[in-house]
Amino acid sequence: MNMNSLVYPLSTEKALNMIDKNNTICYVVDFRSSKASIKKEFEETFGVKTQSINTETTMKNTKRAYIKLKPEFKASDVARKLKLV
Repeated sequence: MNMNSLVYPLSTEKALNMIDKNNTICYVVDFRSSKASIKKEFEETFGVKTQSINTETTMKNTKRAYIKLKPEFKASDVARKLKLV
């Protein structure tokens, strides 16, 4: 699969709170992408390791991935690269 799983990061209040509280980045992802492809692309793009990935499908027919980073990596650093904070 080509590298286009990640569509854009969410910058809602809930998503921004998750960065600090849960070390988690929330991304809107391609509807057909698997957790494995999301993990691979995210880790290669940002040079971090992920602990877990949870996905959900919204009522607007988009797919979100909640990407929790391993403790030695900071979601706030990734958020800064994305210009979220």
